[in-house]
Amino acid sequence: MKIQGLYTALVTPFKNGEIDFDKLTEMVEFQIRNGVDGISPVGTTGESPTLSFEEHEDVISHVVNVADGRCKVMAGSGANSTEEAIRLTKHAKAYGADYSLQVAPYYNKPTQEGLYRHFATIADTCDLPLVLYNVPGRSGVSIAPETIARLYKGHNIAGVKEAAGSVERVSEILALCDVPVLSGDDSLTVPMMSVGAVGVVSVASNLIPKEIKELVDFCLNGDFISARERHHQLFKFFKAMFVETNPIPVKAAMALRGMIEEEYRLPLCQPSDKNREFLRNILEGVPVDC
Repeated sequence: MKIQGLYTALVTPFKNGEIDFDKLTEMVEFQIRNGVDGISPVGTTGESPTLSFEEHEDVISHVVNVADGRCKVMAGSGANSTEEAIRLTKHAKAYGADYSLQVAPYYNKPTQEGLYRHFATIADTCDLPLVLYNVPGRSGVSIAPETIARLYKGHNIAGVKEAAGSVERVSEILALCDVPVLSGDDSLTVPMMSVGAVGVVSVASNLIPKEIKELVDFCLNGDFISARERHHQLFKFFKAMFVETNPIPVKAAMALRGMIEEEYRLPLCQPSDKNREFLRNILEGVPVDC
């Protein structure tokens, strides 16, 4: 079955500088209880750049063990070094992850040929379906639709997480191949699904998985009137999750709801007092069953 539906981009909870595995267990159970199709640990939202290799691997293995086949696990195992990405992806495969989320290599800005060779080498070496993660605002380079199509037609590519903020790119990609596309932006889920995307990798669903699962299912069932109504209900909340750099707002919101300790790793830090109050006010109008 092709990848589709709601995948939650999990935050990584910390306590006293260490990963809080008890809270991580609670978070996974909360997601499964609310019907998500999958969870995605140690991506951007999981603060992967500040985790050691050992911590990275420990989070993936813990999430896979807790999920225990009840939902899919899309493990963040990308890197800007092909060899590092291979190491992380092989571990994700060994631990039982269903997919590998592979971000476009950041900082070194490879050419399209370099991107192709990077992802093709990982796919051919690791025997784990890859979800390509296009997020030029973070990585500094965009995976061209032509490169995505070239990879999809010749390698083990399960899908694309599209986080360039462009609905048009979904149409451009699907005009070249039938790769499953997942929105990488909560606020663009309905627009992207209206032109052919099949789900979302969501930040907001750390707090409201049930509501976002319903939104995605409305779209998959062709009920875009209901989907649009839900989109408008949640739009301010979606935007609030990016009032500062992700995952600062979502972790602050989860802490306000008592779901986790509010703890980050530098260079990320607490939101401003103004933005914390803004988040508090936004949360008053959002249903959260935690």
